[in-house]
Amino acid sequence: MMPSHEHPRESADRTRLAPELAAATAELAAAGVASPRVDAELLAAHALGVPRGRLLILDTLRADELARFRALVAGRVRRIPLQHLLGSAAFRHIELAVGDGVFVPRPETELLAGWGIEHTTRGAIVVDLCSGSGAIALSVADETNAARIVAVERSPAALRWLRRNAANFPLVRVIEGDVTDPDLLSYLDGHVSVVLCNPPYVPDGTPVPPEVSDHDPAEAVFGGADGLTIIRPVIDLAAKLLKPGGWLGIEHDDVHGAAVPALLDADGRFTEVTAHADLTGRPRYATARRK
Repeated sequence: MMPSHEHPRESADRTRLAPELAAATAELAAAGVASPRVDAELLAAHALGVPRGRLLILDTLRADELARFRALVAGRVRRIPLQHLLGSAAFRHIELAVGDGVFVPRPETELLAGWGIEHTTRGAIVVDLCSGSGAIALSVADETNAARIVAVERSPAALRWLRRNAANFPLVRVIEGDVTDPDLLSYLDGHVSVVLCNPPYVPDGTPVPPEVSDHDPAEAVFGGADGLTIIRPVIDLAAKLLKPGGWLGIEHDDVHGAAVPALLDADGRFTEVTAHADLTGRPRYATARRK
């Protein structure tokens, strides 16, 4: 009798999970995926319809599960974003639906969102510019007692995802608008407590991974020759929207550690300008307070 801990191909329609995970990890690593084992496990969990942690107690895959898993791995080998394959992206304490046409939120943006949450008091009005999937706006709604949150997005494709994600957050109002329009949200001028923005900021021509170049919308990634084309009007718009003492936080490229604080200083309407690094020590966002 075969020992119980041995699990070869148990039947015609079941395959051992561990070798499949190992093979998938090797394929993903060869394709240049940065976290091959984690991605393989997340894809396997998705194919099986279970949380990732349950993989520890599962031994085999049915034939249909194996087919789904291998198809997902093949997509990731082609550098389709993991979040597109899973259909969602985790961000702080929420899950966001994402796919073609919307920028996939990155973990580093959780730092800006966290800063914004810390500066949002009860009854505050918060504006999230360049909202995309709604990651920042919906996190603020999820974690604060704000009175109203306005999420602004220009792209029709991204707006579809934003509206879908915001459907269960009654405090969030989605607005179609262009942050370079100086009259945007003029009815809120001088009444906003916090303005947050993760704009397109990568300088044109900067090499980016295939997941970004082939799947993230270019208009959500690249910010002109110097990467500051959108940030400049955002600073002006924020200065109009914010009430005295209100706060602004803007994410930026790691080459902008000095440039964005300098723009905030030069504007003249802000004080307490501060540069912030991400968890790797790279410049990541800048904050300031309305005079």
